[in-house]
Amino acid sequence: MSVSLKDLDPAFQGTGQKAGLEIWRIENFRPARVPDSSHGKFYTGDSYIVLKTTASKSGALRHDIHYWLGKDTSQDEAGAAAIKTVELDAALGGRAVQYREVQGHETEKFLSYFKPCIIPLEGGVTSGFKHHEAEEYKPRLYVCRGKHVVHVNEVPCARSTLNHDDIFILDTESKIFQFNGSNSSIQERAKALEVVQYIKDNYHHGKCDIAAIEDGKLMADAEAGEFWGFFGGFAPLPRKAAGDGNKKAEPIPPKLYRVEKGAAEPEETESLTRDLLNTNKCYLLDCGTEVFVWIGRTTSLDERKSASGAAEELLKSLERPKSHIIRIIEGFETVVFRAKFESWPETAQVDVSDEGRGKVAALLKRQGVNVKGLVKAAPAVDEPQPYIDCTGNLQVWRVNGNEKTLLSATEQSKFYSGDCYIFQYSYPGEDKEEYLIGTWFGKQSIEDEQTSAIALASKMVETMKFLPSLARFYEGSEPIQFFAIFQSFIVFKGGVSEGYKKYIADQGVDDDTYTEDGVALFRVQGSGPENMQAIQVDAVPSSLNSSYCYILHSGATVFTWTGNLTSPDNQELVERQLDIIKPNLQSKTQKEGSESEQFWQLLGEKTEYSSQKIAREPESDPHLFSCNFVKGDLKVAEIYNFTQDDLMTEDIFILDCHSDIFVWVGQQVDSKNKLQALTIGEKFVERDYLLEKLSPKVPIYVIIEGNEPPFFTRFFTWDSAKSGIHGNSFQRKLALVKNGGIPAIDKPKKRTPVMHGGRSSVPDKSRARSMSSSPDRVRVRGRSPAFSALAATFENPNARNLSTPPPMIRKLYPKSTTPDSAVAAPKSAAIAALTASFDRTPAPKETIIPRIRKVNPETPTETPTPESNSKELPKENSMDSIQEDSKEDEAEDDEGLAVHPYDRLTTNSSDPVPEIDITKRETYLSTAEFKEKFGMAKDAFYKLPKWKQNKLKMALHLF
Repeated sequence: MSVSLKDLDPAFQGTGQKAGLEIWRIENFRPARVPDSSHGKFYTGDSYIVLKTTASKSGALRHDIHYWLGKDTSQDEAGAAAIKTVELDAALGGRAVQYREVQGHETEKFLSYFKPCIIPLEGGVTSGFKHHEAEEYKPRLYVCRGKHVVHVNEVPCARSTLNHDDIFILDTESKIFQFNGSNSSIQERAKALEVVQYIKDNYHHGKCDIAAIEDGKLMADAEAGEFWGFFGGFAPLPRKAAGDGNKKAEPIPPKLYRVEKGAAEPEETESLTRDLLNTNKCYLLDCGTEVFVWIGRTTSLDERKSASGAAEELLKSLERPKSHIIRIIEGFETVVFRAKFESWPETAQVDVSDEGRGKVAALLKRQGVNVKGLVKAAPAVDEPQPYIDCTGNLQVWRVNGNEKTLLSATEQSKFYSGDCYIFQYSYPGEDKEEYLIGTWFGKQSIEDEQTSAIALASKMVETMKFLPSLARFYEGSEPIQFFAIFQSFIVFKGGVSEGYKKYIADQGVDDDTYTEDGVALFRVQGSGPENMQAIQVDAVPSSLNSSYCYILHSGATVFTWTGNLTSPDNQELVERQLDIIKPNLQSKTQKEGSESEQFWQLLGEKTEYSSQKIAREPESDPHLFSCNFVKGDLKVAEIYNFTQDDLMTEDIFILDCHSDIFVWVGQQVDSKNKLQALTIGEKFVERDYLLEKLSPKVPIYVIIEGNEPPFFTRFFTWDSAKSGIHGNSFQRKLALVKNGGIPAIDKPKKRTPVMHGGRSSVPDKSRARSMSSSPDRVRVRGRSPAFSALAATFENPNARNLSTPPPMIRKLYPKSTTPDSAVAAPKSAAIAALTASFDRTPAPKETIIPRIRKVNPETPTETPTPESNSKELPKENSMDSIQEDSKEDEAEDDEGLAVHPYDRLTTNSSDPVPEIDITKRETYLSTAEFKEKFGMAKDAFYKLPKWKQNKLKMALHLF
């Protein structure tokens, strides 16, 4: 259904055509556009329409329409807003989801558009916009609720309003007080501080004092006394919170109503199924806090308007005027709505005609018929980028029972489908060495070894103090990062681990493990010499595919087969992989449709096979969820319009982009829950909260705060200065609000990361992958000019045949020549790898001992700028900075430094010192106590490498 342009309100002309936010206020029952500068400013006496247009990854536009009703708006204006919302949706094609928002009870999606909060102003269009800020400033009290978006409501400024469960903000003329109820969480307190900052910026022009008042902690605090002075002096609050009418409605079983002649008629049904909804009608689904209005595609505009009115009347009769009303159109139902039904059929549609046309074309090609023009050219698809530096160091272990065996450099890119593997990859990050530890499960691997691989990999991560990211991959579902790391990757059938061999014997199944003398068929795939794979498949004709090239061998007989839909670059990959699989034998080239009789005798009788490329799970628009995992039960809540600031250090979050699942773990999460992060990701996949048919083999990453890899941060506007700052979220934000900037932290000079596949444009010879020469080749093969030029940069003409380049094997960490069982020794390979990459003495000119300065709570902390980290300092202060900060031979001067006892400086202190630089806790120790705790003087400590400093601080709970 659509609406005629002549019936469209002029205020809606041209709306919803680009991503962004558009707002209208109802004036004289007509919508009037609100300028962008006034977005987020709402008046209690008015009604508004808010249109949020979002561009999806596919380029399509999605619309969400909200109509917001102020507490003092008239019934007529509210009705006009509801009707105009339906008209706007019809003008946009009838696909938008529509929400009714009541002041003080807005949906989290609506509030996410106006972070950190909305604070409605008194008055409205009919009252001449009475601005309270123009009056004499009088104290106002607000209550804040919410961990991820904050519901802010003004409440009476009286002692009886306060309680132990919520957070209150008292806004006075010269100071803003935040009162933290004793039962409120750290996350809620941190979010409320964002509201404090909002009030400071918008109502005090950024100039006023901030005070945090802890419920029940007086301790002769002057600011606490000042706060209670506004309420007539301190007196204990009652233990039971006063009722304020904000209690959530009790959940009720969903009940379905049919809309007939503008009234809601209950449907008698034992269970909810999609079949109950008729496309010619409208329905209401009452779920307590939410009432869904389902609108059939063939209903008229008048029927849709009457359905909205029926929902309003239903809530009045049930005395639930503050429940959300959400209108959805048939075919565009939300996940939340579909989840209310016991069964919901698939809605995905396949273009059968194009698929059939492709099959016919492939069949004719195999018969030698020219099919040019029969198949539509596939749209150009950008090759996915790995977003990881590909010049790092790699180690690989094969899992055998409960142990792991380190593979040699020449074998670490050759996997067996019946085995499980662990890999450790280190690479240069933005400002430090980054680590990725992952597991790979073959399709034929046994469950016991998969479990063992996860346990061994998790132990490696724990041993390395949770510095590495952890990944879990399955054969056939590997992400681009995995192939970029391994570059040339081969998967053989069968397995060589003892667990696999025993399983095969117990099952009485023939062992099909690859042998060089047997018949074997490999499918070759990839995008170039730094991303190429050879996957062994069943040696039967049905395994062929017109979109790929293959290697077929039986002993000394070798064939290469090229599909008709392949490119010269695909064929070049065959030559490169053949150098690894069968390096010393001449191959016989076979083209699809003109194969030799010998080829079919070896492979088997010719049969039908596919021409479609093997589809990878596509990446979708990312969704962020907060997690609560208690006793094996996982509960999640989606965070809309998320940013980096939504990642709170006390919590675990899941980023779902369909093709990959990322589990982000905050620094303040305890070690037990950190070790359960992978389980949480698996539970999320199992539950499939977005009803997106997630594959159980989807790649899962565990990311630790402060060590986020670029393939995770690319989903955010990322500021590395905010990541890994220690202390809880409330302490961090309190310092930010009070001092006006992020606490200064020491970080090494940034290096230029290689974000995409391939070598760095400025190669680092010390990190370049080592190359191995292969024996001289006996055959000569042609290649495309592009590949020849690339290969010429690293081939050794004296060591191999010039026709083909060698496989590329990266250098390993320096390691002992002791037997592999030594991996379990106290100094494991993981620790050796970590030590080897950091334990290098820096050049004297890079050794900087930070000069300890007295911290003045009233002086804002200067936020470091990129210029301050560059090599070229401004002329007027460069020498001064060097003289002050780089006196290597001068001991730290404690004169004038604020000194605090060790017990009050630790991260787990019950009585922490306020207003200190939480990134440099050790600087507040006295000289004597510093030497007692660290076993060395301060000047010796600051000459240590940064990672050693942090390790010592971590052991003493000062990091």
